[in-house]
Amino acid sequence: MNPLPSPPLSLQRLWTLIHLRIQRRLLALPAPVRGMLWMALGGLLFSLLNTIARKISMELDPYQAQFLRYFCGLIIMLPLIWRDGWMAYKPVDVKGQFWRGGVHTVGLILWFTALPKIPLADMTAIGFTGPIFIMLGAAWFLGEPMRRDRWIAAMIGFAGVLVVVMPKMTGEGGWYNLVMLASSPVFAASFLITKALTRYEKPGVIVMWQSLTVSIFSIPMAMMHWQDPTLWQWAGFFVAGVLGTAGHYSLTRAFHTADISATQSLRFLDLIWASLMGWWVFSDVPSHSTWLGALVILLSTVWIARREGRRPVVSD
Repeated sequence: MNPLPSPPLSLQRLWTLIHLRIQRRLLALPAPVRGMLWMALGGLLFSLLNTIARKISMELDPYQAQFLRYFCGLIIMLPLIWRDGWMAYKPVDVKGQFWRGGVHTVGLILWFTALPKIPLADMTAIGFTGPIFIMLGAAWFLGEPMRRDRWIAAMIGFAGVLVVVMPKMTGEGGWYNLVMLASSPVFAASFLITKALTRYEKPGVIVMWQSLTVSIFSIPMAMMHWQDPTLWQWAGFFVAGVLGTAGHYSLTRAFHTADISATQSLRFLDLIWASLMGWWVFSDVPSHSTWLGALVILLSTVWIARREGRRPVVSD
């Protein structure tokens, strides 16, 4: 009598069939749509991550939280490195990976400094300035032309930032809004480097080397005020490591699949996720100025993204 197939094999086969079917349907979508879906998924993952990071950074030193978040993300990737082999994650440009990690670490230092001091919704609204800084950086560092409509979008976006930040400048935590704002152009530089790396590096390679380089650069500040994390805090760091690794992979896939400008209209969803998480975990209620400023920033971003999408491509 023939033995029955084992249940684990059947479940594995079923999962493979489901995965292949979903993959075929995704590949049938236009590239900009797939890029937007990756961006939306990354936004949700990072909203969950930011909630955990803010909770832990209110209990531990923020720079220790920064180090452990990326160190745990690196540990999460070790089984994949073991399965695929180290050579599968060997980068084409090691120097570029360290440059990206160094720039991202500077942005994280600013970001984690302000994170415990301002609500998640305000942090997300200020983060909407990222695409504007990306646009300016592409013009200044990559040689892209800076047209009049791009300057208009930048000015409207800056006005939106003032709407969010200015009413909160009074009191002890007011200046932390400017610290959070200062992280946006640094992260924009990091994303521009990422976009350049996706031309010849695999998304998994970029994500793994980001976790490695940020962990290395973050060690000195983490050691200055080290506290032994509790069991629950360690669990939070590992969950954050999973979310962060998956989130950065999603963003890298979005940048690889479509133009950055084509994915930015999905970022307003981040404010919805952040507002829900902030209300549920920290009892934060977004102010009217936060919603209004976020709307102004979003409108400028979507407007310039649509114009860039309709702009004819000039061949060399």
